[in-house]
Amino acid sequence: MSGKFIPAAEAEREQLDWGGLAWLSRPQTTDAKDLVVIEVSLSPGGGHNFHKHPEQEEVIYVIDGTVEQWLRDEKRMLSSGDSIFIPADAVHASFNTSATSAKLLAILGPCVGDEGYQLIDVADTAPWNTLR
Repeated sequence: MSGKFIPAAEAEREQLDWGGLAWLSRPQTTDAKDLVVIEVSLSPGGGHNFHKHPEQEEVIYVIDGTVEQWLRDEKRMLSSGDSIFIPADAVHASFNTSATSAKLLAILGPCVGDEGYQLIDVADTAPWNTLR
């Protein structure tokens, strides 16, 4: 494939209990080899709990709202226009502690496996289960 337009109405969407994902680029939709791009919506009080991507770096950019962002055991509040770089295999989490929705753009690379995306949930293990 030599490129692909992704109109908002045609983005593959996934609804989760904490918010939603719009897959903008990954191997099965764009034949991407190096980038997974996801628009992430965090519902009020929702969050993507502690996890890591062993073989992928990630940049999270806050489009709208305020997010409690964790990188390992460090917490920062990020607002519209703020971003974070997350090295491969670093535990991180994003939580919306506000009463309004938050929107993020997550960019990961390189693509890993057929899905392009590799995630290991560590939210139930120490010390991550005691940080919030």
